[in-house]
Amino acid sequence: MAIQTIGVLLVDDHIIVRMGFRQILDSAPDIHVIAEAESGEDASKIFRRLNPDIIVMDISMPGMGGMAAARQILESNAQARIILLTMHDQNTFATRALKMGVKGYLTKRSDPDELIQAVRMVYRGRNYIEPAIAQELAICHLTGDSNPIDVLSPREFEVFAALADGQTVKEISAILFLSPKTVAVHRTNILHKLHANNLSDITRLAIRHGIIEA
Repeated sequence: MAIQTIGVLLVDDHIIVRMGFRQILDSAPDIHVIAEAESGEDASKIFRRLNPDIIVMDISMPGMGGMAAARQILESNAQARIILLTMHDQNTFATRALKMGVKGYLTKRSDPDELIQAVRMVYRGRNYIEPAIAQELAICHLTGDSNPIDVLSPREFEVFAALADGQTVKEISAILFLSPKTVAVHRTNILHKLHANNLSDITRLAIRHGIIEA
């Protein structure tokens, strides 16, 4: 009896990283990487063309990052099964990703077998969150700990992350397909909601909560 193969779209801006993940995924007899993309923009286009079973995508990429790309893909197809990968184990992205409809969330430090397990579980319709992150999410829920960034809407969060990464209003406008005026309004709202005075305050908050690296 033939094994049903899970087709994966692999998205990361570093070719060496993609090669490593491809080797891991293709080592499983029931998983095959059918396409690769180096940006969120390319991932959205390839998804529409190939409709892969699973998308394994890095969060931090130049231009449209993994969160914005996931949102765009899910808006076009709510059934898309996306697993996000991150260098950080903070739960800021994880909480938002799950609310958005992302099905899997792992750090890049996870064991190769764990990535294969995540792909299989998500393909079968289940969610998969790396155990350490899942535990942190559960503790935050039980203790009522809040993150100040949680007050931002999904779109504001995307603009916040881009601003913290040093992108200009014009660049963010092009990446998120918004008018510069709309991005400027989001920036004003972000500063107000976070009680921030300037972009330096935004950057410090982003570093503190693991959204960008120092």
